[in-house]
Amino acid sequence: MTEKELLEKKVSAICLGCDKNRVDLEHMLGNLREFGFEVIDDITNAQIIIVNTCAFIAPAVKESIDNILLATKQKNGVCEKVIVTGCINERYFEEIKAEIGEVDKFVKVKDNDTIIQTLFDCYNVDKKIKNHDSERLLTTPSHYAYLKIADGCNNGCAFCTIPRIRGRYKSEELSDLVKEAKELASQGVKELIIVAQDITRYGEDLYEKNMLIPLLEKLSKIKGIEWIRLHYAYPEKIDDELLEYIYNNDKICKYLDIPLQHIDNKILYEMNRRCDEKQTRELITKIREKYPKIALRTTYIVGFPGETRKQFKNLLEFIKQNPMPNVGFFPFYREEKTKAYFMKHQVPNFIKKHRLKVIQKAQEIVSDELNKQRLNQVVQVLVDSFDENTGYFVARDMYNSPDVDFCIMIKDNSKIEIGKMYNVKLTDYINRIFVGEIV
Repeated sequence: MTEKELLEKKVSAICLGCDKNRVDLEHMLGNLREFGFEVIDDITNAQIIIVNTCAFIAPAVKESIDNILLATKQKNGVCEKVIVTGCINERYFEEIKAEIGEVDKFVKVKDNDTIIQTLFDCYNVDKKIKNHDSERLLTTPSHYAYLKIADGCNNGCAFCTIPRIRGRYKSEELSDLVKEAKELASQGVKELIIVAQDITRYGEDLYEKNMLIPLLEKLSKIKGIEWIRLHYAYPEKIDDELLEYIYNNDKICKYLDIPLQHIDNKILYEMNRRCDEKQTRELITKIREKYPKIALRTTYIVGFPGETRKQFKNLLEFIKQNPMPNVGFFPFYREEKTKAYFMKHQVPNFIKKHRLKVIQKAQEIVSDELNKQRLNQVVQVLVDSFDENTGYFVARDMYNSPDVDFCIMIKDNSKIEIGKMYNVKLTDYINRIFVGEIV
């Protein structure tokens, strides 16, 4: 096969897992497009399918395997090659390679920038490709994008597989991030969502000091960027300097995603978390009293080893006493080679499921009460999409992140454009969705 014939092949991708993983795939697709490959959405019409996998917890591993098998079944049709990238290769490389022989190539995360060479090798086209990084090919709507500022993690939480999968915390160069953000803005991106396993440690490994605020300062000056959203800020690193900066910078969304995981001191200690109950309560109280415009989002784990009924009740009471509209819950997954895997007093699955159901129901009541208080407010929204089934546009304000939080539905209006910002009055709240109208 010649290089010209290879470049006539169509490439498609399946993206799984977190937004950090999404950014990795977008860089790979950008490299492929710039080199000359046609990248399409429909895997059934692609000769080459890339499955970018996740392996963070058991359900993610299952989803990855299911999608790898889905991709290999496409070989009965147009598909010729299946390439597996992402985290499953870091965690279960030998097992997956041995079990799923239909996969043509497994690419480790550190080798993502060799994706073009990988395709040439798969088709036995003799050419050495110089690794480079081109403009990303966004898999999100064109008006928002994720900016991954670091990879890996040093926190060593007892339940987490990330350090084994992604390694130690490694910040990206500040200048590279600013360059990438400018490129995204030139493509029409209005909202940057800053992601890392822990954004609050950005720069400490590279510059021997925290550089999150200097980074945000530079990103805020980029023309075209209207919103900057912060995900995964660990509680022990949130100080008044950061809170003041968020509060006073008009481009920073008044939104902070803080993974708390639990509130009981013994559970937090066993989890190897660095912020205890007293510190957590003081932080939330301080934000509520000094920085009331900042909306908080968090996640909790139920059923961690040794969690008693009393400790679960402590967490349940905490979410009622400290209401947040956007909260995610996970049952504890016993992941191999983590500290928590070897802990005694594992909570039975039926108890974890019951507790998850109870706390989710309690959170629904909390969220509904908070959201109904927002009715008749006028908010600035960013329009994400149009739902043909309902005839409504789907939008968000600065207090809601895409895919994980609440949305605002706006009745079809000839003046509305996807990717644009509007002032909207919140007129109703139905089935946990806001309804609004342009004002």
